[in-house]
Amino acid sequence: MTSPAKELQGAIVSRLKADATVAALVEQRIYDHVPRSTTGDVSATFPFVGIANWQEISDDADCINGFQIFVDIDCWSRSVGFPQVHDLADAVRAALSDAEFALSANALVYFECRENRTFRDPDGLSSHAVLTFEAFVEQP
Repeated sequence: MTSPAKELQGAIVSRLKADATVAALVEQRIYDHVPRSTTGDVSATFPFVGIANWQEISDDADCINGFQIFVDIDCWSRSVGFPQVHDLADAVRAALSDAEFALSANALVYFECRENRTFRDPDGLSSHAVLTFEAFVEQP
């Protein structure tokens, strides 16, 4: 049995890395653990995408194990203002919207972007967008 969140994460990362618009902005800088220096500072080259928070809620029915899954995908930029982070967030949303991921062990029922929040990071240097996606996955 494969974790629905683990399998979905692999599909998300593969889709983002294969998308030409996302790749034009971040190349292959898509992380589930953003590189940091020994002092804890982000050492990744900006801009980049981070797969952040996960929430998995059991929603079982007769003979079906179902999971409502929420995942936050962070977009980070150090360009002046919001334009680059808006472009990156839009590229991520477009790459994943209405995605029909082929999961090998589980069945994806839907995957949709529910929210996009953009703000300045407290570090005073970074612009940050957080896209929240919702999925429903059935596990055999």
